[in-house]
Amino acid sequence: MNKVKPIGPIPDGYESVSGELAIGGASATDLVGEHGSPLFVYSENLLSRRIEALRATMPEQLHIHYAMKANPFTPVLSHMITLVDGIDIASGGELAMALGAGATAGHISFAGPGKRDDELLQAIKAGVTINIESPNECDRALSIGAREGIKPRLAVRVNPDFDLKGSGMKMGGGAKPFGMDTDLVAPTVRKIMASDAHWRGFHIFAGSQALKADAIIETQAQTIALAARLADEIGHSPEHVNLGGGFGIPYFPGDEALDITEIGIALKQQFSDLPAILSNTQFALELGRYLVGEAGVYLTRIVDRKESQGETFLVTDGGLHHQLAASGNFGTVIRRNYPAAIANRYDQPSEETVSIVGCLCTPLDLLSDRAEMPVAQVGDVVAIFCAGAYGATASPANFLGQGAAKEVMVG
Repeated sequence: MNKVKPIGPIPDGYESVSGELAIGGASATDLVGEHGSPLFVYSENLLSRRIEALRATMPEQLHIHYAMKANPFTPVLSHMITLVDGIDIASGGELAMALGAGATAGHISFAGPGKRDDELLQAIKAGVTINIESPNECDRALSIGAREGIKPRLAVRVNPDFDLKGSGMKMGGGAKPFGMDTDLVAPTVRKIMASDAHWRGFHIFAGSQALKADAIIETQAQTIALAARLADEIGHSPEHVNLGGGFGIPYFPGDEALDITEIGIALKQQFSDLPAILSNTQFALELGRYLVGEAGVYLTRIVDRKESQGETFLVTDGGLHHQLAASGNFGTVIRRNYPAAIANRYDQPSEETVSIVGCLCTPLDLLSDRAEMPVAQVGDVVAIFCAGAYGATASPANFLGQGAAKEVMVG
């Protein structure tokens, strides 16, 4: 028998009702019975609690933005709009979704290295802030604004000369497609200010999915210092500085939750001693996965149980076409198990080692590898946690003609 592989930690906030996993007070089997399988379930209560915890910990004057690429499901997005101070988008499609869900254009910022002219036009007409990623993109935005007779709202995205240590995805600290190298920033800002455009400030994003508070604290201090240095070089205070995000969530065995209290204390100290040129600047955190990741669960029914060469496989009606990240095919170098459970046997002890696989005809379709679980049968429901971010819309739903999973938000 191959070695057992541990699963990641199940997030706080989930309960058991009559021995079953319950989400928003409803059992997993009731949810699947009502809505079908496979199914993403998002908890409105857990979304609200996460924002409340951030508000209680971070400096009062700090804005919190939601990066909607993490989860653009309309009920989730509409709820998040009521909780946060801004929405960060990365495409014209997301702009349309954000406006349709009730976001105010003045509270939307648009980042991304490959904005098409039609997307720039759409954003300029709407009045959102565009985070300019290159001198060429700046020229195109200014030209479109002049042609349309509209004053564009432009910030400059900076490619910092540092990265976020321990981050799962580095967004700075070297040659990157994101933002401008620091030596290009001041000339670009001067061009914006000399034109008929509104310079909003800086967007500085160094990395994501970090679980060490000291690394985030160090990066935030470097970001504030960089913003001050660039502002001094320009000779003008930025109206707004997006500090990026980087807050991670525990996915894998051994991961521990991020200590946001420590970050909040350090950031309050930073804000109490800002350089003079930043004294009237509005700062924001841009968070996606941290806000919504742990509030979602992916539910999928077992359709077969089989033995092969002494190993047990539980075959589900879901798979990597809905949960690419959980299968280990969304950027991880070494595949490790997401938190998982047999939802309708939530209180039962683990008694066997099984691999939970999806319905696709590929060995990549692996949701849980040689994990210890209660004995499960056909018809039981598997729960994959940490499914609230980069699940449904970050996975190839139409692979092999399978189609999208259903999604629902509960209380």
